[in-house]
Amino acid sequence: MTLRIDRRSLLLAGTLGIGALALPGVALAQLAARGFTHSVASGEPGPDTMLLWTRYVPADGGAVKLRAQIATSADFTQIVAEGAQITGPWRDHTAKVTVAGLLPDTRYFYRFVAPDGSFSPVGRTKTLPLGDASRFGIAIFSCSNLPFGYFNAYGHAATRDDIDLWIHLGDYLYEYKQGGYAPAGGAIGGRLPEPVGEMVHLADYRLRYASYRADPDLQALHAAKPMLIQWDDHESANDSWEGGAENHQPDSEGDWSTRKAAAMQVFREWMPVSETPWGSYDIGTLATFFRTESRLLARTQQPDLAPLFKEADPVKALTAFRDGAWHDPAATMLGSEQEVWLDHAMRRSVKAGQRWQVVGFGTIMGNTVTPAEALGWLAPDANPRAKAYVQAGVTAAKLGLPMNFDNWGGYPAARARFLASSQAMGANLLVVCGDSHNAWAYDLGQDGKPAGVEFAGQAVTSPGFESAIKTDPKIVAAALVKANPELKWCDTSRRGYMALTLTPEQARNDWVFVDTVKERSLKASIGHSATVTRGRNVMA
Repeated sequence: MTLRIDRRSLLLAGTLGIGALALPGVALAQLAARGFTHSVASGEPGPDTMLLWTRYVPADGGAVKLRAQIATSADFTQIVAEGAQITGPWRDHTAKVTVAGLLPDTRYFYRFVAPDGSFSPVGRTKTLPLGDASRFGIAIFSCSNLPFGYFNAYGHAATRDDIDLWIHLGDYLYEYKQGGYAPAGGAIGGRLPEPVGEMVHLADYRLRYASYRADPDLQALHAAKPMLIQWDDHESANDSWEGGAENHQPDSEGDWSTRKAAAMQVFREWMPVSETPWGSYDIGTLATFFRTESRLLARTQQPDLAPLFKEADPVKALTAFRDGAWHDPAATMLGSEQEVWLDHAMRRSVKAGQRWQVVGFGTIMGNTVTPAEALGWLAPDANPRAKAYVQAGVTAAKLGLPMNFDNWGGYPAARARFLASSQAMGANLLVVCGDSHNAWAYDLGQDGKPAGVEFAGQAVTSPGFESAIKTDPKIVAAALVKANPELKWCDTSRRGYMALTLTPEQARNDWVFVDTVKERSLKASIGHSATVTRGRNVMA
């Protein structure tokens, strides 16, 4: 099946409301397909609460009151909780209702009811356990770029009965114009999201979410289980931070604060999330998951080494940076308010006897440098820019500097604070993250002692090292592991998701790789597994 997502199909399917049609400088006909436009979703689960989401455009395109119903069976003969919300064009016709009075560790059916008596599709969800829990399964996703292929990772996970919760660690969508970040031969299967241009304004972000949420595998995922989701950079713009982004040009795209506010607003409209930027979720006595924000609210600007390579003595300039500005304690990913919150919340979790402390970050924490062998990975005819980039990475690595300053490698003092705090409180730390498009497993250390384990997930579709390097991925992985003591395993060529299984004494992470993203398929297999025994803070 070929899914082409374009403006005509979106309108005919009733997926655009009046608010989303107000594209700057573009006059679009007010085509009037209406109703429930993007199925349903659930999120922010608790032991007795659940947030339910849908989108509904009434015939007049105005305000409407929707009722949410949750029941123990698909026929809704026994409705156990209800709620309602008035929605309209001011929030792009999306609705979020949090219902209470549910039972812990229980599967439910839910739906929305419109004033005309029509029903939304029926979704499934599950509350978190309360008290002792013997097992809990989590599927972890990141980096789903529509033009690069089919969301087979979503489709495969949605069929699994052994998963209790979805976690999405960001880059749920991408901001680029059509063709701006896409396969050289064009979008796979004609998967071109709207709008044609880059998403910059409020209406652009709304239309891009409408495009992505029309995908059948993503709809199936949302309708099957609850999700905890946090944004990374591409929900706003590439390499974003508090005061700007690499992919934001003020001269042509306006004030960053306006764009950032639009990105945050639309994320909260279209995602099954609360309005709070971070939060903690107890999974019975088994674990606490900590949802964080590390992009838009307090992150300081990433270091930029490019100017240092233009100095008369680049090595001297890099050495001065390494020994000085790189370790600035004021450089932060989370900001002091969130750092203190996370420290206190993790301490409460440890004191309460939670077996695992699972922290979700957008970007990798494990120390990673560029291996010297990387210079041989490039083809002889590689463009000069690629060669210069790899050479810079190798030079930086010889001085102990990381390959990526947009992840925790750019914020070593903040990383040290977090890991030292985790050690001091006696946490059983599991860090999960996305962003890199590749799969990684790290033993995190601080001051020469184990601090925790990091499982970093491969992309749903976004390409990894294999897109620029034609060397055998096994050779690449071996060189990376050899050059980086914290890194115990990696895969730089395949797409998919992670499946984390928690038990009281052991955590196991499976990297699930789909067979392909170039055509729609539910074929996938486990490519690697890693286990951690409670109390060890290193992989077995």
